[in-house]
This record gives sequence, structure tokens and C-alpha cells, in this order.
Amino acid sequence: MVTPFIVMIPARYGSTRLPGKPLVDLCGKPMIAHVVARALGSGAQQVIVVTDHHGVAGAARAAGAAALTFTGEYESGTDRLAAASVMLDLPDDAVIVNLQGDEPLMPSGVLASLAAHFVASGEEMATVAELVPPAELHTLSDPNIVKVVTDENDRALYFSRSVIPFDREQATAREPTLMEQYLRHAGLYAYRARFLREFVAWGSSPLERMEKLEQLRMLSKGRPVAVLTTSPMGAVSVDTAADAARVRAIMEGWA
Repeated sequence: MVTPFIVMIPARYGSTRLPGKPLVDLCGKPMIAHVVARALGSGAQQVIVVTDHHGVAGAARAAGAAALTFTGEYESGTDRLAAASVMLDLPDDAVIVNLQGDEPLMPSGVLASLAAHFVASGEEMATVAELVPPAELHTLSDPNIVKVVTDENDRALYFSRSVIPFDREQATAREPTLMEQYLRHAGLYAYRARFLREFVAWGSSPLERMEKLEQLRMLSKGRPVAVLTTSPMGAVSVDTAADAARVRAIMEGWA
């Protein structure tokens, strides 16, 4: 049975490192158009871009999504989505997949898989992690790459910008299969509208403020986060001009 779900895409125009990020040109289209295409390809019932900029909303509608524009001070894209869910009067039990507006290469199938995994898990929140290829283990020291460790039931134990787990005595050299413990977190989330509103009402936690990772709010409350683990997806988050250039090169290689 196919899990019905909505994809909501927070897309803030202002960005310190890449101003006007959602409208950055990627091979002839604004980035938000590529993200919308990924969402539409997932089989979602509806794709909604939530933004603070009319130009971004216009580009989203031109790409086939619905768009909601409103201003105001919000701590994060999740807070903006919660406010949007109220404005749109989404049913409490609506399944929402939160796709970041800077993920133009996110595979469409992962969105549907996450929605299904979330419902099957019975948890209040689910997210995605990908295995880190051995050739890319050196990237784990990058604090911009978020790491996650999971328990035997595929629930998150911790998220961090530091390298976790720490291989104290190079156990991976003796047991190569331990490399599978290194997981890179992908910024995708699934939850129901009712819980989304509850989540933002909690406010930030101390761990969240230290690591600047919103998902730690869940673990601080002792609430499980189901994790769908995938093979390397090839997605690239666009945070800088260099990231945008990398994505353009990938897209040009498809031609």
C-alpha cells in the first residue's frame, strides 16, 4: 500500500553564505525548480514550497508546486513549516516529508521510502542516513557534514558534527564491516502535522544549541527518531557558491 504524503519545502531567500540561494541558476533553472521536480517525482499528493520571498514562490509555482509566502521571525525552516501547516489547516494526521530547499539532487524515491518507513516505524519522527563510502571517510572530519549513530532497531542514538563513533583502536582495520557504523545524516524528515506543531512548541534544547542540530531536540526529550539507512545517494546540499558549481558540473555530466 502506498503511503499518502505531502512534501513541504522550506526555502528562505536570505542566506549568509549564498544570498538568494533558492533562485541560484543551475543549468538554466533556479535551484528551487530542481528541488520541486524531485519532490513531484516522488509521488507526493502535494508539494508545497514555504518561503519568505515572492520571487521564490513564483519560481516554485512555475515548476508545478503550490507556494505559501509569509514573513516573520522564525528560528528555523521547521518552525516556518509548522506555521504553514496551521495556515493551510492541514489535518493532524497528514504525513509531511520535510525536504530542504537546497537539495536539488535528492533522489525522488528516497522521499517516498522515507514516508513509508516513517509510517511503518510507528515513531513520531523519521529521518534518513546514508552509508559513507570508504573513499569518503576523510570527509567525516568536516563539521558541515552531520553524522549519526543508530541502535540495533534503526533508531538514532546521537547526531553530531564531530566524528562518531570514534574508532579508538582502529577496530575497522581488523573488522572492515565496522565501516558500516559511519553514517552521514541527510536533512530529510517525516512526521505528522500534529507532531510537527508539538515539536516546535518545545523550544530548543541545550544540546541543540551547542551542536546547532535541531534533531537533537528529539533525543533530549527521550523521543525516538527512526532512521532509514540508504546506500550513498549522490545528493549535494548547496550552501555555498562552490557547492552550486559542483552541482552544475554533475548536471552537465548528465547531458
